[in-house]
Amino acid sequence: MAVSTVAPSSRRTASTDVLRELAQVLGAFLLYNLGRMLAAQELGQADAHAHRILDAERWLRMPTEASVQVWALGHDWLIDLANRYYVSVHFPLTIAVLVWLYRYRHPAYHWAKRALLAATGAALVFHVLVPVTPPRLLTSLGMVDTGHAGGISIYQAPVLGSMSNEYAAMPSLHVGWALLIAVVMISACHTRWRWLWLLHPLATLFVVVSTANHYWLDGIAGSALVLGALWLTRSRTNR
Repeated sequence: MAVSTVAPSSRRTASTDVLRELAQVLGAFLLYNLGRMLAAQELGQADAHAHRILDAERWLRMPTEASVQVWALGHDWLIDLANRYYVSVHFPLTIAVLVWLYRYRHPAYHWAKRALLAATGAALVFHVLVPVTPPRLLTSLGMVDTGHAGGISIYQAPVLGSMSNEYAAMPSLHVGWALLIAVVMISACHTRWRWLWLLHPLATLFVVVSTANHYWLDGIAGSALVLGALWLTRSRTNR
């Protein structure tokens, strides 16, 4: 009969490590959502901040968010897919990747976790101090809140809706976290198919713009924030 060679103390240590990592990540998510709620008390300038972003995009001659949404609304299946992607992929995929990294690529996991916590903390400060009205709530744009219209908006959910600050458009952590996952997975894996992870941040950018949840510059700022966090938290192994 086979006898386990793993000592009980080792199993307890491993279990403690898993619980500690889980508590850190989930605690960060909880603080992030609670912190976002603080911004709801300072919304007087949110529209003004949004208009400054739009002015900057016009100066940069970027395509308008409304034009992207008009095109997407012409394809019912596409806008439905975008709504479901926004609601169903962001948190679950981030958690799934972190779990996989913890199990199979431990150094990369710690890199991803440090960068995610650093970027999220920096974004939280900006969200609290500089609230920004998202496109779907900026009436002058005339954009459709596709999630609300489709009945699958996270802001309608009893628990998540009450915890979420709808005026935390800039920077976009949807795009930022998607890029973080892509960079870490490309770094941690060796298959040539790893480059397909870049489709995740690209798809996420299209999703957040076409559903009127973010501006182009929100996604660019979220990406820059995450890349900075990845660079600052890189280890000798990552380098």
